[in-house]
Amino acid sequence: MPVVALALFAAFAAVGFGWRSWVQWRHTGSTGFNGVSGRPGSPEWFAGAGFLVSIAAAVAAPALQWAGVVAPIAALQLPPIQWLGIALAVLGIGGTATAQLQMGDSWRIGVDPGETTALVRTGVFGWVRNPIFTAMLVFGAGIALVTPNGVAILGFLLLLITIQMQVRLVEEPYLLTRHGESYRDYLVGVSRFLPGIGRRT
Repeated sequence: MPVVALALFAAFAAVGFGWRSWVQWRHTGSTGFNGVSGRPGSPEWFAGAGFLVSIAAAVAAPALQWAGVVAPIAALQLPPIQWLGIALAVLGIGGTATAQLQMGDSWRIGVDPGETTALVRTGVFGWVRNPIFTAMLVFGAGIALVTPNGVAILGFLLLLITIQMQVRLVEEPYLLTRHGESYRDYLVGVSRFLPGIGRRT
């Protein structure tokens, strides 16, 4: 199963980062990578840096299990759980790619405070405000279940925390500044990660 987890992660990286960045570059002349926001040590910086660490943990977990450095959690090392993990990971890859495509030229990784892109509110963005992050969390949960060891679980928890920080501390304030009342209406009408949960009132 560690080999399966690494293969799934390679597919996720190829589709969600490599291929999407190439498409963005072809359309706009930019790869869409804006880097980590905030000064070192700030909450914004911790959100971006923590996200990178969580990705590293997601790769390290199956590699370490494969090498025999860490052992899987026995209660979770069951074929039905691992197959569920594979299904979730595949769903996460597909969901990430779909949301990225629907975001069009507005797609970015990180925030450039001096840049304004169109506010996308159609397609899956009409269901939740952050469908890419939702799909990434589905993928992360799946990978953690394929090789359910301590590193994988901690990596997923860090991913969950840092995505919340990135959305709440970086992206939502930026979008409010750039789009004003239009984004306020979006906050009220559409949930943050899951339909019906996380609307502003």
